Amino acid sequence: MRTRWHSLRDAATLLALGAGAWTSAMAQKVNDLPGGPAVNQLNFAPPVTKIAEEQHWLHWFMMAICAVIFVIVFGVMFYSILKHRKSVGHKSQELAEPIWVELGWTIVPLLIVIGMALPATKVLVAQKDTTNADLTIKATGMQWKWGYDYIKGEGEGIGFLSTLDNSHRVMSDSGKLTPTDDYLLKVDNPMVVPVGKKVRIITTANDVIHAWMVPAFGVKQDAIPGFVRDTWFRAEKTGDFYGQCAELCGKEHAYMPIHVKVVTAEEYTAWVAEQKKAMAAKADDPSKVWALTDLVKRGESVYAANCAACHQANGKGAGPIKALDGSALVVDADKGKIINVLLNGQNNGAMPAWKQLSDTELAAVMTYTKNSWSNKTDQIIQPAEVQAARK
Repeated sequence: MRTRWHSLRDAATLLALGAGAWTSAMAQKVNDLPGGPAVNQLNFAPPVTKIAEEQHWLHWFMMAICAVIFVIVFGVMFYSILKHRKSVGHKSQELAEPIWVELGWTIVPLLIVIGMALPATKVLVAQKDTTNADLTIKATGMQWKWGYDYIKGEGEGIGFLSTLDNSHRVMSDSGKLTPTDDYLLKVDNPMVVPVGKKVRIITTANDVIHAWMVPAFGVKQDAIPGFVRDTWFRAEKTGDFYGQCAELCGKEHAYMPIHVKVVTAEEYTAWVAEQKKAMAAKADDPSKVWALTDLVKRGESVYAANCAACHQANGKGAGPIKALDGSALVVDADKGKIINVLLNGQNNGAMPAWKQLSDTELAAVMTYTKNSWSNKTDQIIQPAEVQAARK
C-alpha cells in the first residue's frame, strides 16, 4: 500500500512539473496582443471607448452589489443554522409575520433592482444612439469573411473583403503552429477608421447569422440575413484592435476574425486616397473581352486570395473539401454549371456563394481552374457571361 501511494505521488509530481513546464514554455512563446487577447487574461479587454469604460464600471458595480447580497444572505443563513440547530437544544416554532417584514422583503429587493437598472439602462440607451455619426460602414458577414462598405462620410464608396490571412489558415490545417501573438486574428485587409470620430456600423449577412464583436470597443452586434442592425463606437486612441465573429456560423466559424486599425485623421485621409486610387485601377469593364492567358493570370491571384485556403494551392482539396483538379464540374463544357455554383453556392453553404466578387474576378478564377493543374480545357469564361447569369 505504501509503495502504491509513493508511486501515485511521484506520478502526480511529474504530471504537475510537466504541466508547469509546458505552461511556462507556451507563455514564453506567446505574448499579450495589444488590442486583442492577453495571456492568462481574467478581466475584460482594456477599453478604448467611453461605452466600453461604462460597461466595465457597470460590471464591477453589479458584482459588488451581488457580493454584498451573497455575504448577507448566506451569512444570516449559516449563522441561523449553526446557532439554532437542534443538537444544541433549539426547537422549531411558528413565528408571526409582522407587516414590516412583508414590506421589507418586497421593498428592499425592489429598490436594489431599481438601483441596478438605472445605470444599466443609461448605458444600454447610449449603446443604441447611432445618430450624428461621422462615418457609416456596412459590415456584411459571410461564410467565412467580412465585407466592409464605406457608405457615408470620408471614404464613401470604398469597399473590400477582409479575410483570414492564408498563412494562419495553413498553420491551423497542418497543426504545425509557429508561435504568434495574433494567431487566427491576422487578416489581409483590416477595417480602417479615424481616431476620435463616431463610427456607425451597420450589420447584415449574406447567408447565416454572424456577429460583429470587438471587445475593446464594447461592441457586439448580430448580423442577420435579410435584416439591418446597427451599433457604433468612438475610439479614443490609435492602434490595432481585434475581435471575432461571436455567433456560431458554421464549420469555419473560428476563421472569421475582425481587425480594426484606428489611425490619425491625416493617416486616414491618406488611406482613403490610396484605396480610391487602387479601386480605380482595379475597376473592370464587364464587357471587355479577355485573352485566355491574361484571364488565367488574373484568376491565379483571385484563387490565391479566396479559394486556396480550402481547395489548396494544388487544387486537391482536403477532407470534405472537393478537389478542383480533375473535377467533372470544372472541366464540364457547360459553363453555366460552374457559374451557378460560384454565384449561389451549393451543399447548404458548405461551398459558399461568391457574389461579392466582381464579374471579372469570377470569370478569371473560373477560367484559371479550368486551365490549371491537369485541367487543360482551353475553355474561357468572359465577364459578360457572369454578368448575364446574375440577372
